[in-house]
Amino acid sequence: MLTVALCTLRSRWVTFVGSFVALALGVALTTVMGLALASTLHAPDRAPQRFAAAPVVVKGSDTLRVSTPHGDRVRRLDRPRALPAAVLARLRRLGTVVEDRSFAVRARGGPGDLVGHPWSTAAFAPYELDAGRAPIADDEVVVGGAWARPGERVRTDRGTVRVVGTVAGHGFENAVFYTDRRAARMCPTSTQAVVDAEASAVRTAVGGTGAQVLTGDARRLADADPDRDGEALTATNALFGTAGGVTAFVSVFVVASTFAFSVAQRRREFGLLRTAGATPGQIRRTVFLEALVVGVLASAAGCLLGGHEAPRLAARVVDAGLAPDWFTLGDADWPYGAAFATGLLVALSGVTAASWRAGRTGPAQALREASVDTRTMTWGRWASGAALLLTAAVTCAVALLTDPADLLHRKTYVSRPMLLISAVALLAPAVVRPLTRLLAWLPARLPGAGGMLVRENAAAGVRRTAAIAAPVLVTVALTGSLLGATATLDRAKAAEIGERTTAAFVVVPASDAGFDATTLRGLRGVSGAEVSATSASAVHVLEDGVSLRRDEARAADPRLLAATTELPVVAGSVRALDDDSIVVDEEWERHTVGQRVRIWLGDGTPRTLRIVAVLRQGTGGDGVYVTPRNAPGASVDRVDVALTDGADPAAVAEGLRTAVRSSDGRVLTGSQWVRASLPRTDRTTRTGLLLVLGIALLYTGISLANTMVMATSDRVRELAVLRLAGATRWQVLRLVAAESLLVVAVGAVLGLLVAGLDLAGMWGALRVLSVRATVELPWTALGRAVGACAALALVASVTPAWIALRRAAVGSTGVRQ
Repeated sequence: MLTVALCTLRSRWVTFVGSFVALALGVALTTVMGLALASTLHAPDRAPQRFAAAPVVVKGSDTLRVSTPHGDRVRRLDRPRALPAAVLARLRRLGTVVEDRSFAVRARGGPGDLVGHPWSTAAFAPYELDAGRAPIADDEVVVGGAWARPGERVRTDRGTVRVVGTVAGHGFENAVFYTDRRAARMCPTSTQAVVDAEASAVRTAVGGTGAQVLTGDARRLADADPDRDGEALTATNALFGTAGGVTAFVSVFVVASTFAFSVAQRRREFGLLRTAGATPGQIRRTVFLEALVVGVLASAAGCLLGGHEAPRLAARVVDAGLAPDWFTLGDADWPYGAAFATGLLVALSGVTAASWRAGRTGPAQALREASVDTRTMTWGRWASGAALLLTAAVTCAVALLTDPADLLHRKTYVSRPMLLISAVALLAPAVVRPLTRLLAWLPARLPGAGGMLVRENAAAGVRRTAAIAAPVLVTVALTGSLLGATATLDRAKAAEIGERTTAAFVVVPASDAGFDATTLRGLRGVSGAEVSATSASAVHVLEDGVSLRRDEARAADPRLLAATTELPVVAGSVRALDDDSIVVDEEWERHTVGQRVRIWLGDGTPRTLRIVAVLRQGTGGDGVYVTPRNAPGASVDRVDVALTDGADPAAVAEGLRTAVRSSDGRVLTGSQWVRASLPRTDRTTRTGLLLVLGIALLYTGISLANTMVMATSDRVRELAVLRLAGATRWQVLRLVAAESLLVVAVGAVLGLLVAGLDLAGMWGALRVLSVRATVELPWTALGRAVGACAALALVASVTPAWIALRRAAVGSTGVRQ
């Protein structure tokens, strides 16, 4: 059997080269994604930055810990709790205490991420003066970097200051140092402090308060955003996880289809072997040995190729901003083993069904099947396709009835198309013939026999047509589903924003620091303006007794909120909101007006509040409202303005601009703010999706060309017969080109069907959630995808046909198959 298998590999090298290329590329993709994913599992250990020279750092508690019957649930708070005055007093008895404060600063001509600190903390980085002196007066500062020089006066959102010194930057922040007295006025609360004392004594002094005592490498936890590396890797891990899932599916799908097609091409050969006395078992073993040889060689080649290309992918995602600058590939070995085993398993699985079918077919029947495809749908294929289609329908229906918001999550709308693609691909042979005849109905009625030949050739070779259409199906379905889902969600969220915004003007700050009290007083003093200042915060709630959930919240005055915003209230009244109540949406476990719900505020303070209004769930993420008292530490980041009766809009707008001129705030009309706030898939998500699609579609494009070459090379005798029947070389080439375009059209229609079914589920979920939305198909991207597939199919079919037609027609009719 091994000898027969090797001889077959040598004689039918074109077919097996096609299978080898498809499998090697699939394994290479799997290897690349596995190596990238393995590198995102652990963040690097960073040394302390701002407090590298500090003896001991005490940091207020920055975690919320809630006990449940199943153990503690922990969530990180948006901002650490302030150090209590009593704790600071005890620490001062141990040694020198330097309170740290951090606050955003916006300076004209300066970097956009300036952060202010007390000058006394500069020594702990350490920062050293390059020029000038330390600040003494309240209007004096020392700046990091070279954007300002000593003696310059700089206008900031916190007043005009004079630069009296500069320090060399360390790269992790752009700092502005004020006097300790001025910094304390601008940021009254201190969340961490440096203590010059023994660590054991400090731990005793803060015991029972929840404060952290940091020494050694643990001092990095006092740096700004100490979890940024882990969070960056979490996003990168999600990207590579999604990319790995999609590419693994595409690889398995295309490789299995290619191997099955390569076996189906050899029905005449199997018939001859059966006639010569070969048993079904011998044929199966031969096919399996061939697949084993190709699988081992292709998987090994794919692992080598993937290991070579993986660093390039890592560099590309860093350049695109999808991974942190320090991201590099690790030295994990398991992705190679997993990719090799997957490739071998897919190769053997891809020939299983086809080899069993070939082994069961009688000699005469196999020879009859060699020219025209019959019985392309076996009961197993019907059952598998129907089961997958039914699974997709049932899971969608269950989600619509129980949790429609689940269909809007990225994991769901990325994975659902795979189920539908598999189902449609399995059932494709049942619809290929009628679909081909439908698409070729008009060309077949044109003068001449060309259109009729194109139609009949594609309809007769169902397996060939289905195999070539499979990569096109994947390409169009993934493009339409993934890009269509993000576009549909963006349109739905935009509709929600437009419905909720009724303000005449919206005023937004120039930085994340928000508006200060002086600016807010100026805005409220504008004649003819009814001002609603709101701030972003968060609340935590324990659901089902085990899940500690964090929700974004808006803090607002309920009377003014109702005047400037049209919230989708389904029960209760927003005007009833007070310091002892809360507004929630339907997604909460408890969402009945009058119920009391235990929550934890953004700083971890526990509260039990009464539900006074329930909002429609919609697309989620915008349904919790509290009063400013229940949003400690939150700064105002948006001001909605309604006009009082008889007010002049132009005069009000000018008054608002005057009030925010000193802080560089912007005054927008309601419609301008809606347009500026229209949800667009953020750059990282969009770039990540394009990366996923790009990798998957590049592979499917190569596989399409590969399958086309395999199919056309197997038709040498057929093309020669056409020449002997009187067709010219150019007529045959036009026929081959037309057939390839027809097959691409079949795949495109099936792909659009999958995308349409997938997006219909999302549209249904939005309707159940009472969100006005229309399905958005990315027609431009779909057109480009189909155009690329058509171009590849033309080149990959016409080129081998042209080479074959250079031989004499009489000689080609006797070519071995």
